[in-house]
Amino acid sequence: MNTPEASSRLPDAAEVRQRLDAFRARRGYLLPHQGAMAAALPDLQDAYGPFYKTLILDLHHLGAFEREFVWLALLTAAKEAVGTHHLDLFFKNGGTERQGEASFRLVSWALGSASFRFLERHWQPYFPSVPARQAYHDGKAALLASFDGALSEELAQLALLAVYAAHADHWGLQVEIERCYHLGLSEAKMAEAFSLVMWPCGVNRFLEACDIWVKVMNSGKVTPSAPFKAWAEQPDQQGFALTPRGAVA
Repeated sequence: MNTPEASSRLPDAAEVRQRLDAFRARRGYLLPHQGAMAAALPDLQDAYGPFYKTLILDLHHLGAFEREFVWLALLTAAKEAVGTHHLDLFFKNGGTERQGEASFRLVSWALGSASFRFLERHWQPYFPSVPARQAYHDGKAALLASFDGALSEELAQLALLAVYAAHADHWGLQVEIERCYHLGLSEAKMAEAFSLVMWPCGVNRFLEACDIWVKVMNSGKVTPSAPFKAWAEQPDQQGFALTPRGAVA
């Protein structure tokens, strides 16, 4: 069996200091994982910077305030207190404490929505006049109305996509993706909101959210745009499926 050759070299102390000084000068602060990469994985540190810039710093489809509102909800849902630089950006881009409160209440709503999933899956026949998804949307509408215009439904939807993706809540994802299409939200903004989950929660949460998205697009309940339809129509998007060991082929 061939073993890949090692690609990372070990830099000397002077280079480690230079790398960390450069990071501090560029970003204005230093975090411990930068030191680990500088000392042992310089190639990873070199790749880390462009990825971070593209995902976190560069504007794509979300406006600056939209992105930071989504970040606020995402970090709250992920319980990532370390992301205080996003709080700074939230306020610098026009965010208010009232909108922050709206974000916290929206996250609480999302994390408590499992009751509607439970109703739909187990008790819906006993409550035929309380359809779970409609009751969920009605409750969310009442919550949004209580913000007195501080939070638009579109921005709430984008934040909820990130929150449900962060918690791998596939029922919530399905319901909110369908709602986004019903409202005519930009698919590009939806994709960017999902992509932010990669940083605090890992690539697999992004992968799972996109898997649910494909299923919604192929359900016939929504009408994706041509580029997204081209993605949804691709066959066999389940990756490298292994046959369980010992199973009879």
